[in-house]
Amino acid sequence: MSIYEEVEIEDLDYDPVELQYTYPCPCGDVFQITLEELWDGEDIAPCPSCTLRIMIIYEEDDLPPLPDDFDDDSDDSDESEEESVAEDTDQTVEEKLIDSMQKNLTVH
Repeated sequence: MSIYEEVEIEDLDYDPVELQYTYPCPCGDVFQITLEELWDGEDIAPCPSCTLRIMIIYEEDDLPPLPDDFDDDSDDSDESEEESVAEDTDQTVEEKLIDSMQKNLTVH
């Protein structure tokens, strides 16, 4: 894997809402790396629009802390929420089917 440039973390832009660092790419897009990835020891930021990558030079002391409410299993909570919505939808469908069958039985 080739590295386009080595960049000091102080030269990257930090978005505290997205918890993400960015740096301009020559293609017009930006290299991106999350705070979590940096805390996990990752130091390569790819550009989502081209094949270029930069290496970020940093010490963990340079990083802001992850928020107290940061949940690295956020994908799992989304899945359980989707399952819950699916169960609610299934119950609603079952209730509609039962109501429909009861109406048919009482009419005849």
